[in-house]
Amino acid sequence: MKIGVFQSEGQGISPQARLDRLAKAMDQQELDLVVCPELFMSGYNVGQSLADLAEAQTGVFAQQVAALAISSGSAIVYGYPERHGDKVFNSALCIDKRGEVIANHRKLLLPPGFESDHFESGQGLTLFELNGVCCAILICYDAEFPEAVRAVSRAGASIVCVPTALLDEWASVAFNMMPTRAFENGVWLAYANHAGSENGMDYLGASCIVAPNGKDSARAGREETIISASFDSEHVTAARARLPYHENIERLQKLMT
Repeated sequence: MKIGVFQSEGQGISPQARLDRLAKAMDQQELDLVVCPELFMSGYNVGQSLADLAEAQTGVFAQQVAALAISSGSAIVYGYPERHGDKVFNSALCIDKRGEVIANHRKLLLPPGFESDHFESGQGLTLFELNGVCCAILICYDAEFPEAVRAVSRAGASIVCVPTALLDEWASVAFNMMPTRAFENGVWLAYANHAGSENGMDYLGASCIVAPNGKDSARAGREETIISASFDSEHVTAARARLPYHENIERLQKLMT
């Protein structure tokens, strides 16, 4: 299975333009899974527009993504503001190559700042199967907690998709923390960030696909781009056999008490 990450330009782009750019990028190669950034549909730092653009899981943008998934033969994970009744969530949807919704993750933890003013917190793990492989979705701040990535990996995930909106002041998250999350759980981690600037926010870029040994299989720079890597389940098996963190965690907890 081939994994792609689309690092999209952040500034002043309509939902349709974002989708057009994604389609153009996906034309460059055949991919089984493409992960897009946090709030890809709307943009991240767009203020009240988040509420105005929010849509349900089956909204117009989701239908357009479904059409792209069918035409490209790729599953697509993308971030969007999800309207559910009178609530809005910071969510990420996975639509498979048949155009069907197979997962929807609502961000669990909202970091200090504007997100708490616009969104409700989600709840629970989000797992889905793609080409016989168990995958999970965590959004940005969720994945910065060792417990969250450990939970989805112990639940069976071999690939963790992480849409994010990471600013350039937090480079250690992309270059140090995410490789550590992959390494300590023996998982593939697909980290999709924005590029450029958006209403005064400067994004780091540096999207990456990290192998279970903690090493980059692909890493973006600062510009809009698409990166890819070939998933190999044997790398997951080998990493977990060499350092059986999951098997030893309960023993460690007992030894610490």
